[in-house]
Amino acid sequence: MKNFYRVMLGKKSRFAEECLAGNFIGTDFGMDQDLTGKLPEEWRKFNHEFIPTFLVKNPDKTKIGAGLACGALWTVSKGILKNDIVLCPDGSGRYRVGEIIGDYTYAHGDILPHRRAVRWLSQTIDRSDMSSPLQNSTGSIGTVSNVSKYREEIEKLIGGIAPPVLISTDETVEDPSAFAMEKHLEDFLVQNWSQTDLGREFDIYEEDGERVGQQYATDTGPLDILAISKDKKTLLIVELKKGRASDVVVGQTLRYMGYVQEELAEEGQNVRGVIIALEDDQRIRRALKMVPSIAFYRYQISFKLMKV
Repeated sequence: MKNFYRVMLGKKSRFAEECLAGNFIGTDFGMDQDLTGKLPEEWRKFNHEFIPTFLVKNPDKTKIGAGLACGALWTVSKGILKNDIVLCPDGSGRYRVGEIIGDYTYAHGDILPHRRAVRWLSQTIDRSDMSSPLQNSTGSIGTVSNVSKYREEIEKLIGGIAPPVLISTDETVEDPSAFAMEKHLEDFLVQNWSQTDLGREFDIYEEDGERVGQQYATDTGPLDILAISKDKKTLLIVELKKGRASDVVVGQTLRYMGYVQEELAEEGQNVRGVIIALEDDQRIRRALKMVPSIAFYRYQISFKLMKV
């Protein structure tokens, strides 16, 4: 089954015209070496090898920033497969749609030298025609993001007939139908972070002035939110569950925490976790009682009609 990705053609789509004319997408990140034969099947192996190289070339970057850069470089160069579909903003509020038709090539000395050949389709997608969740996913910070969970909506937008699926099938949520009015929880939390209890102690992680701590990629899936304490001593993993969370989410959060401790934390930094859900129950309370490094928060949604 083909996957769908949003790929930026340079920062703020600055190279969109060249990529569209040259039938390619690409990345740079200052990695001025040919990666032919150096792209393993698993991105974590690539990151292990090239994060040290990236940090030598960019000593002002953090491990988190290096992980983002190397992960995006691998994804565009190797992770996106032939016949996968890319959505690329052209800088005018539209997304150009392309099909990947070639393997990795290196264009030394040119813009975005780590390249993939693309067959651009005649169809374009206006951002205003996308659902709010798809707008949020395609508008996320970073060079590349996997938007395959919106495949049905995307296929409809480019000529398919399947309607988008709005009900979550997340096994860690026991009552996904409760999410009917809560689908914007993550974006609402991010936009209002400074007004929450968590925002008093932590900031959503930023790199070069851009928020990169939302949907941060790991080898066990994307983190909903990655934050850092204001004194830079603690990294915080925030896992959001829309509805009543089951005790399965405790193990999921611990896996994320283990990844962050092993792969991202600098020397002396510790890792904590937070689960946010509409409701808890006795099972998750008992599980959390044995894991003091994870806190639990409930959220409330308020809806009011006012007659004029």
